[in-house]
Amino acid sequence: MLKNYNLLKNKNTIIENAKQTILIESEAIANLVNFLDDDFENAVNFIHLSKGRVIVTGIGKSANIATKIVATLNSTGTPAIFMHAADAIHGDLGIIQENDVVVCISKSGNTPEIKVLLPLIKNYGNKIIAITGNPESFLATNADFMLNSFVEKEADPNNLAPTSSTTAQLVMGDALAICLLKLNNFSSKDFAKYHPGGALGKKLYLRVSDLIGKNEMPQVAPTTPIKDVIIEISKKRLGTTAVVENNKIVGIITDGDLRRMLTNSPDISNLVAENIMGKNPKTINVDAMAIEALETMENNKISQILVEDNSVYIGVVHLHDLIKEGIF
Repeated sequence: MLKNYNLLKNKNTIIENAKQTILIESEAIANLVNFLDDDFENAVNFIHLSKGRVIVTGIGKSANIATKIVATLNSTGTPAIFMHAADAIHGDLGIIQENDVVVCISKSGNTPEIKVLLPLIKNYGNKIIAITGNPESFLATNADFMLNSFVEKEADPNNLAPTSSTTAQLVMGDALAICLLKLNNFSSKDFAKYHPGGALGKKLYLRVSDLIGKNEMPQVAPTTPIKDVIIEISKKRLGTTAVVENNKIVGIITDGDLRRMLTNSPDISNLVAENIMGKNPKTINVDAMAIEALETMENNKISQILVEDNSVYIGVVHLHDLIKEGIF
């Protein structure tokens, strides 16, 4: 009983600690809006008009945040490269090209690596954007633009482990990236171009035509005997067949139609396809987006949809095709 009591007590303490962490960090983020000034606006405009890339650098936990900011910039249309501040002064400084803009991240702004690195960057003539929580620091006073990411306290009760400060850096980087996204008129089509392998990108570029080539093309005539209909559905393994006349879809037969037929018709020997087919089936054009096929299936509670090209039947898209592509 004592052990269970201690577990309950620990659970309550854990939840309270987690809540406190989230509240401290959320307050730190919310306070960032008070630090958005001319330097932030000018930094965004400078990057937007720059002909070079954005080089993001930092050390320690700030370096980890820098890599995420680089990923966000690249995926939203602003070319960016990560450069570790310690490696930069040991050979990686060559990453920086003539028209590049350097974003340097540091909570204190006074780390030894930053103090060595900044004069070297300035000697090349590149502009420096500081993301720091110390406006009086070496980094802040030597940068061309200073984005203030000051936090009142870390979530760590000892006020030592980078928690609130790194979250604030990350959010400031996100704000930078989204402002640039909007200035660049970065659209959903652009996003798909940079995310061709992901589910989000596929929703924006994958078409029905990309899916039907992987499937068989089940079809029967209206006068096809039921035995042959069953064989066609089984052989093509899509749980359905189109009923086609003169290359036009006149109906559809699914596994469900076959089950209902067997339930309602004791003698099926004289039945043909048109006796059990569903008329006016849902269809989609071959050039339609795959996501449209999914929406039609969901709205009509069906798992297959027949595909047409200029009103000519050319195949089937199954729900499983969309699941395989990660769209569903």
